[in-house]
Amino acid sequence: MDVLADVLRVSGARGSLGTRTAAGGRWGLWLDDFPGPALHAIANGNAWLAISGRAPTQLRAGDVVLLPPGTRHGLSSAPGVHMGTCDAAAAKVVRDRGDRVVFGTSPPETELITVHYEQDPEVRSPVLEVLGEPVSVSARCNSSLAGVISLLAHELSRPGIGTVAAVNSLTDLLLVQLIRSRLDARSGPHGASWLGATADPVVRDALEAIHAAPEKPWTTTSLAHHIAVSRATLARRFPHALGQPPGEYLAQWRMNLAALRLRDTDEPVEIVAKAVGYSSSHAFSRAFKRLRGSAPGEYRIAARLRCDSSRDGFTGSPFRTL
Repeated sequence: MDVLADVLRVSGARGSLGTRTAAGGRWGLWLDDFPGPALHAIANGNAWLAISGRAPTQLRAGDVVLLPPGTRHGLSSAPGVHMGTCDAAAAKVVRDRGDRVVFGTSPPETELITVHYEQDPEVRSPVLEVLGEPVSVSARCNSSLAGVISLLAHELSRPGIGTVAAVNSLTDLLLVQLIRSRLDARSGPHGASWLGATADPVVRDALEAIHAAPEKPWTTTSLAHHIAVSRATLARRFPHALGQPPGEYLAQWRMNLAALRLRDTDEPVEIVAKAVGYSSSHAFSRAFKRLRGSAPGEYRIAARLRCDSSRDGFTGSPFRTL
């Protein structure tokens, strides 16, 4: 069981919206806060990325950068260039046709792709902590990026049936590359985080077992036996890597799966409880309320309201209106 694949299956990119932009000469674009993460890929040319409180960074063809939700930032032809805004309505019309948003003082030299997407808010996982701060990957360090960016540009140039699904999948592929780059960059000693967990084969094997069969009645002892290590070894190394014992991680992942079933299906609580490894609905309800703050039935109602509100608020324009 690939833990990263499982987490992305449950919480990966949803409702991805991509915009192709072409710019030349002197240009700059300041991007407002947005409900979801922002992913920028440079298809041709180069651009400078400005993030509030940080020094500008140059991005070259093939580079990809991911910014967490709420990151105020801008892109420009050079540091210090005034960054204006873009007409949201006009940008949407151009995007829907599969054309590029063009701006600047001369013919385009730079083409970039901006993707905004959502991740399922009901899923909580230390894997996603890796993407909790700006992450960038250079094409010089990852030759596979160019192919993904090319596919993304092609899909956005011909929007049609299945485009959102295709862009979601390509966005997930870019997220995998970004996470891998973080793991490679931190190949030394780790603190308590998922990055550290992937570096420890004992913890990695335990995580794979949990994700492969979260409904099993795992204990630290049975999990240690399954991966052929002593209980003491697992009890020591799992919390060192992740900051929590195996049972706590298991309970949190089970609640992720349960939360999605409660929101997305009409299954009775008893069925949801059994599906995630609880022999009684009472034990499940008690655990769910402890970890999620409300009883399963209350959570189901609130999660569906949040889902409806999120769909209404995710308008699909990454640009601020003039």
